[in-house]
Amino acid sequence: MPQSKDSGDLPDFADVQLAAARIRDRVRETPVIHEPELDDAFGCQLFFKCENLQRTGAFKFRGASHALARLAEDGITGDVATHSSGNHGAALALAARLEGRCAHVVMPENASRVKIEAVRRYGGEIHFCAPTQAAREEGLASRVESGAIAVPPYDHPDIIAGQGTACLELLQRIPDLDSVLAPIGGGGLISGTALVARERGLTVFGAEPAGADDTARSLELGRRVASSQPDTIADGLRALVGVRNFTLIQRHVKQVITVSENEIREAMAVAWRHLRLLIEPSSAVVIAALRSSADTFAGRRVGVILSGANISPADWLALTANPAGSHEAHDAAT
Repeated sequence: MPQSKDSGDLPDFADVQLAAARIRDRVRETPVIHEPELDDAFGCQLFFKCENLQRTGAFKFRGASHALARLAEDGITGDVATHSSGNHGAALALAARLEGRCAHVVMPENASRVKIEAVRRYGGEIHFCAPTQAAREEGLASRVESGAIAVPPYDHPDIIAGQGTACLELLQRIPDLDSVLAPIGGGGLISGTALVARERGLTVFGAEPAGADDTARSLELGRRVASSQPDTIADGLRALVGVRNFTLIQRHVKQVITVSENEIREAMAVAWRHLRLLIEPSSAVVIAALRSSADTFAGRRVGVILSGANISPADWLALTANPAGSHEAHDAAT
């Protein structure tokens, strides 16, 4: 599974359908929550796809499981490697362990303690690197040179197709939506979601932190930015958007909404107060986007993908108890 930067081999809706068949017995079909009280507060009907309840606590298990299923189909054996801020690393670690492989995970040295522990708990071997995109990619290249098979976190057709199965499940449960909203980091979830949603005639929206707005800036420029210095508590969204991912976003996503750090913290509290869900900052950006762009979604039936919940209660409290603060609470917690 080479980490090609060629955007020509893009997946399509049929690939997502095939991915769903491949991983049906591996992943958890997560619930969809509808809370009328939130409908009244937001002025639209909201259907939350709870990927925070997926195996390993995030949607990432879908893409990782599909990537390894494809390797097995092709008769490719051996250990695998990736770079990750945590969720993809944990997902790949479990998916690999279930197939008798080992996963080598290159992680930034400032990764969340909870996510580091998760990768180790699922059997992954961690290799720390500097907290930059270049260092992550160099670390992965080093593991590949040592003989591991690269399983990129987002910029690969098999990963994108696997992540798209979350939206496919959502529409099987709630087929009459108008729009779908998903968070954006590297772009695996939003690009897979877009393949499904646009096939069904839905409008696709993305959400990302203002402190990691490389996708929004790329769309403004009309080309993918080459680098980014993210500064956000949403650690799962700090990655630079991928090449294939950005191509699909350009084609299929109507708008990317950026939100502030305070809005993310407040959204985490909203999820707990109204849905009784403890979600991580990267997952909360979609709720923050709904609140900050209420007119955009007014009167619509909106599918909202909650991407993950890999945060400890103590870290969650440190962030939500200080909505007006800086990154101090997050730094102390991680």
